[in-house]
Amino acid sequence: MSTDPSVVHLILGASLPVQLVLLILVLASVSSWALIFHKSAVLRRARARANRFEEGFWSGGSLNDFYDRISRDARPREGQEAIFEAGFREFKRLRQVEARSPAELIEGVERAMRVALNRQISAYEEGLPMLATIGSVSPYVGLFGTVWGIMSAFMNLGNTQNATLATVAPPIAEALIATAMGLFAAIPAVIAYNRYSQQVDDLYARYDRFTDEFLGLLQRQIGGQ
Repeated sequence: MSTDPSVVHLILGASLPVQLVLLILVLASVSSWALIFHKSAVLRRARARANRFEEGFWSGGSLNDFYDRISRDARPREGQEAIFEAGFREFKRLRQVEARSPAELIEGVERAMRVALNRQISAYEEGLPMLATIGSVSPYVGLFGTVWGIMSAFMNLGNTQNATLATVAPPIAEALIATAMGLFAAIPAVIAYNRYSQQVDDLYARYDRFTDEFLGLLQRQIGGQ
């Protein structure tokens, strides 16, 4: 037995407040899935770029040559490229200033790299609060629709002389659809939020580790001059 026609019939027969709740939940679900696909592509690209950068950076060669090669690239810098470029650009700028001790050089480079790192992580975190909001609020919005629908159903039954299961079931089923829709919108958003938050944390740890390694490399280079 097909359930689609009956579900559509129940939605069309629901009261206006319940229909508005269902519309809100459908829009929330569509927005959630669009954001899920977008963040998946963004974070997958970030991991691929990190792999390519680390392979090129640790393959050897001069830091100046590596910086010049990155700076000549027309595409926007992301991830470790942006962090390295910010740090090495600050290093070159500070070296041109007189009376700069090695400690002051490293401190200035680290400050520039931390700013770039936080900027990258903030960009990756965009949209995650929206997923968290949809995941936490949608069940309650659906519950509101259910409570409203059941309340309306019982109020209508008060005006009916003979209340049977056939008269009670349809309006209650209409109301319960709102709860189901709330869960349908919330569950993917919660799963995606937890998954992407972990991936952003992993990227932050990876960028932070590179920052420390680069600062150590730079400190050894300064000490060897």
